[in-house]
Amino acid sequence: MKHITTFTSKKVLVLGLAKSGVAAAELLHKLGAFVTVNDAKPFEESPDAQDLLSKGITVICGRHPEDLLDEGFEYVIKNPGIPYHNPIVREAVANGIPVWTEMELAYLISEAPFIGITGSNGKTTTTTLLFHMLNQGGQKPMIAGNIGTVACTVAEIARPEQVIVTELSSFQLMGIDSFRPKISILTNLYEAHLDYHASFEEYGEAKFAVTKNQMSEDVFIYNSDQPAVAAFANRSNAKLLPFSTKGRLEIGISADNEWIYWMGEPYLERKPIALPGEHNLENILAAVAASILMDCPKETIQHVLASFTGVKHRTQFVREWKQRKFYNDSKATNTLATKSALAAFEQPIILIAGGLDRGHSFEEMRISMDNVKAIVSFGETSDRLIDFGTTCGVKLLHKVENIQQAVKVAADLSEPLDVILLSPACASWDQYANFELRGDDFIDAVFQI
Repeated sequence: MKHITTFTSKKVLVLGLAKSGVAAAELLHKLGAFVTVNDAKPFEESPDAQDLLSKGITVICGRHPEDLLDEGFEYVIKNPGIPYHNPIVREAVANGIPVWTEMELAYLISEAPFIGITGSNGKTTTTTLLFHMLNQGGQKPMIAGNIGTVACTVAEIARPEQVIVTELSSFQLMGIDSFRPKISILTNLYEAHLDYHASFEEYGEAKFAVTKNQMSEDVFIYNSDQPAVAAFANRSNAKLLPFSTKGRLEIGISADNEWIYWMGEPYLERKPIALPGEHNLENILAAVAASILMDCPKETIQHVLASFTGVKHRTQFVREWKQRKFYNDSKATNTLATKSALAAFEQPIILIAGGLDRGHSFEEMRISMDNVKAIVSFGETSDRLIDFGTTCGVKLLHKVENIQQAVKVAADLSEPLDVILLSPACASWDQYANFELRGDDFIDAVFQI
């Protein structure tokens, strides 16, 4: 890693622990900063805080003191999930103290360039698909960011000849200053996380940050089918490379029903591609474009597309049972994601859905409900989903208590060649700590029938 002096003898507050906070605190300590960590969890319940204290890092746990910033901090590195209306964050911004996420630290110390991938939907699939292409192409990429591996930890060991393929959330991108990826990707833009962002405009600006520092020698790969994304592209200083699923483009990468085109010329046939769905075609185009730019062999790209069946919890094929196919799309925490999942299948669908009730409408899904023959609902939104299914003309509607019951009922309702799809359209927090646990529960239940 680069041994920068930016933080030498500087007082830095790390706000919030979890994996990114621990990694940031340890890195800053190595870089010679005077680090203070503040976390709401009581000290005696936090092994991470105890470990950091043993390394000589100041730890304040169990509360967020109102006078914390009186200590004269010159930087604040915050957990991405802490919103900007948090009193300490708000005060730091008002006082002109830089407030960053650990993504900025990763960029400052990394000897390897970054590929930054963001979007409302599809960024995990795009990130994983691109990583597999580059890895099988012999380029030894590293993977980091919102996908589960802390970026600054990866950046510490990345070599100059490697590249860090990075999934980036809007929360992370709001906390960057100089972060500049070699290649950036914006898959799409829909209303999301408006309980964190003040408005859709603020959310969009956070996503645009993936390209805001890019220059003419960098590349911005973007969804030209979306006017909002195209408008952001017009503000980028990077070389623009659009993608479209609506037919052949002369510049960029595009697709029709039969072919993927690169710069207007046929590049790959679509028929051998294993990953289903129009929404996944967006992810495929973005990943293929970046792979081509990184000189990945065409044969490798073809092989990965023919064998990659999806990321866990994202329209993941689980099992075929008595000619029924089960798919786990637990990551679908909003109606738009479920709409896309439903549109990926032509077969009759038994939809398992439900979860935390945020009061949002299910209307976005209506256009994709024609193939839904049954809904099995669970969680806080059970009754609302039953009502919505009734208005869509779905005849088989069942309310259950949990995922295990849902799988049993769905299996009983199904017929050969049906798809049984968990795509909740809701967050998991009414019954599960995260969507991963919900998806794991579904997988377990599927293998028990």
